[in-house]
Amino acid sequence: MKNNIRDIRKKMKISQEDLANKCSVTRQTINAIENDKYDPTLSLAFKLSIHLETTVDQLFTFEGDTK
Repeated sequence: MKNNIRDIRKKMKISQEDLANKCSVTRQTINAIENDKYDPTLSLAFKLSIHLETTVDQLFTFEGDTK
């Protein structure tokens, strides 16, 4: 699974720390997700989408997706 979190977060000028605080996780968790070292829970994926003002589908893509 790949994600667009870093790109979206930077466009919104939100730091990893700020996003982490909004989602009730650590900055290291956001860093691990952005670097494809950790797949978030569905609950966290929804929190990320809310705070990044997008959909879960736009945050994550699965390898082999033809979209």
